[in-house]
Formats: sequence, structure tokens, C-alpha cells
Amino acid sequence: MKSPKFYLSLILARAAYTGIKLFSKSSGTSFAGKLVLKFYPEFLKNCQSYVKKNIITVTGTNGKTTTSGLISHIIETQSNSVIHNLKGANMLTGVANVFALNLAPFRRFDYAVIESDEAYLQKLYDYINSDYLVVTNLFRDQLDRYGELATTAGFIKNAIDKNPELKLVLNADDPIVATFDRTKYAVYYGFENVEYDYNYQHESNAPSEVFNCMCGTPLQYSKRFFAQQGHYYCPKCGYKRHECDYAADVKVYSDFSEMTVKHSNEKFWFKVNLAGLYNAYNALAAISLALECGFSPEIIQEALNSYKSIFGRTETRIINGHKTLIQLIKNPTGASEVLKTVDLNSNIVIAINDDYADGRDISWLWDSDFEQLKNAQKLIITSGKRANDMATRLKYAGVPQENIYVEPSIKKAIQLAAASKNSEENLTILPSYTALLKIAKMKF
Repeated sequence: MKSPKFYLSLILARAAYTGIKLFSKSSGTSFAGKLVLKFYPEFLKNCQSYVKKNIITVTGTNGKTTTSGLISHIIETQSNSVIHNLKGANMLTGVANVFALNLAPFRRFDYAVIESDEAYLQKLYDYINSDYLVVTNLFRDQLDRYGELATTAGFIKNAIDKNPELKLVLNADDPIVATFDRTKYAVYYGFENVEYDYNYQHESNAPSEVFNCMCGTPLQYSKRFFAQQGHYYCPKCGYKRHECDYAADVKVYSDFSEMTVKHSNEKFWFKVNLAGLYNAYNALAAISLALECGFSPEIIQEALNSYKSIFGRTETRIINGHKTLIQLIKNPTGASEVLKTVDLNSNIVIAINDDYADGRDISWLWDSDFEQLKNAQKLIITSGKRANDMATRLKYAGVPQENIYVEPSIKKAIQLAAASKNSEENLTILPSYTALLKIAKMKF
């Protein structure tokens, strides 16, 4: 028997959301959840019974929103109902928000797909038992908030320990993620071979970190795809990359990828209409989870064909008649991979803030491969609270100073970039997280 407070929470959430939309005070992705958890802290414990089949959680530094979006879309393509924090609000308040606004006393969902912030996963598992956890990768991110990678890995390990029946879907190519299987049922996904179309820029100037084996010896690589992702081994103790349950070969083109996934002596071919190797990893994670849950390759490909990018994750908009590609950048590895895909013939806006959700420490700009932009053909406009810092970084990256323009107002910067009357000119916007939130609400 649920507490009356649970049902009152649903009413409170809807009233709060109506007020937000009426007065346009925020995007509404967390506010109702914050109120609900303050009113009834045990709210999330009551939500599990509203999911009939599986609860799937997704965490990791990069790719959470795209991976969880792909998983949710695959599930829905087979006519299942899904509750999913679509807009990427992945702390407890965001998760509570999506449940509070979608649940009803007699309405149940087939699946829940929940993206979770790495640091909040263990708190989420205090209230909800997940059936599956997909871990995408672990990169340095917001050092002022998370600390070093060992700290972030510790958050995830603690969460896993809290959930006895949890099944893990792990990126075998990431040497940190691959260690999470110590006491759990786990399957692995990864790439055996990566090939690039000749038009795709895949070399990187970003520094590569040295990762040590658990015995303390630096790992060696027979294949390294980007950052620490690849085929690693320890020359001292013999530790090496785990054999993959879902092993793929991929060819990366400028704006899509084709991959063959091998599983249980079968091969499945997929086309992914997203740019970059990093998105191929996100797709492989979603495909692996879907196959593990029994979804057919035909349903998966149908979903991949119709998937629309979410909220600045390779999102396409039309601004003032110009095709505009918006790609979130927030840490060295993610930014460097996005920068490889930038159309150097487009008008480019880079909007960098340093609010709490972005991370106050912007040193990541200096570890990101902005050298990829030194041959940009048009003006690069820097914007946001750290517009001057971004301009300085571009100067040191080799972008001619006369090709850099500073406009702190994000809306004015985009309007300037989209001012051309030639609709054939495309626009690329690279925002940090809070800049992305602002852009999402702008009308042009």
C-alpha cells in the first residue's frame, strides 16, 4: 500500500510543471522533481512497481544521453511503453521529475530507461533496483566536482555493490570500465577493427593519458582508437582487454557509420546515422543491450533509421535558413572527438560557460584538440562567460587572430554567424552544457 504522500506528490508535480510552463521560468526538467523529493523523500521507492519488465540504467562520462535515447527508441519501436529522462536531467531530481510527471495511479510502463550521473548512481540505487546497467566510458570530466577518475570509478563500483541482481553491459575497450565485473554478471562490447572513410579526419593532437594496470604497470596497446579506448594489455601481469560478447567492426564516414556486430556465432549489419567514432560506440552500447534483452536486429535497425538526435547531441536545427549542427562539448576527450567532425567550411560558434553544471575549472579547453580548427575557412565566433578564454585557446591552436571574433552574448553570436543570406552556408555550434540549455530555449 503506497503512502498518500506518493499520490499527493504526483498532484504537486503536475501543478508545479503547469506553473513553470505558464510563466516560462525554466525548462522544467528538474524543478518538479526537486519539490517532490523535498515533500516526500521516499518518492522514488514507490516508482519501481510501475515498471512491468526491465529498468535499464545508463552511466559514464560521455554518451549517456545518446545511448539511453537510442535504447529507449529501440524499445518503443517494438510498441513498448517507456519512461525515460529524455532531456538528460540525470541527477535524483531529474529522475524524480520524469517519474512524477508521467506516472498515474493505474498507468504502468513496460520499461524504464534512466540516464544517471556517475556520482548520483549510488544514490539512485538506494531507491530503485535496476535490471541492467550500461557503462559507456570514463574520462576526465569536471575535476572540480568529480576529482580524478579513480573517484568517479569508486562512485560507480559502490552503486553496483548496492544492486545484487544487476546485469552489467560494459565497454571492453575502456580499461577502467572493464574492471566493474568483479562480482556481477557482465557482458562486454567493443570494436575489433576501426576503419575510416578517407574524408574523415581521425588523427588527434590531444594528449593521451597513461593508464596503469591494477598491478601498477603502464598498460600497452596493440590498437588504440581514441583516448584510452582500444586493445590494451599489461606486459607484466598479463591482464588484457576482455573478449567481447558483442564484437564489432566499424567503418566511420563523415556523418554516419556502418558496423558488423558478431554475437554467438552470428553477424548483424547496422547503419548508424550519427557522426563520429564516439557515436558509433554509443550505438554499439545500445545495440548490445538491445540484443541482450532479446530485441531483433530488424527492430534495432528500424529504430536506428528513425532515431532523432537529442538536445544538442549532434542535433540539427534550421536557424535563419541555415542548416545548423549543435554538438555539446564538455571535457577533453569528448570535445576532441567532436572537433574531428566539424565542417571547416561552416560558420562556427563556440559558447563556453563555467557555471556549476559545466564545471568551474575550464582547464579542459587546453587539453582539447582545438588545433582541428586552425584551417577553418570562415570566422570563428567565441561566446559565453568564458568567450575570451576560448579566443585565447584558439589563438594558441593556430587559428589566425583575424579569424577569431569575441561576442559574449550567445544569442548575438549565433545571429551574427547566421546573418548570411546564402542559405547554402551551414552553421556549427559547439556549446558547453549551460550554454546548450540557453540555446535550446532561444527563438531565431
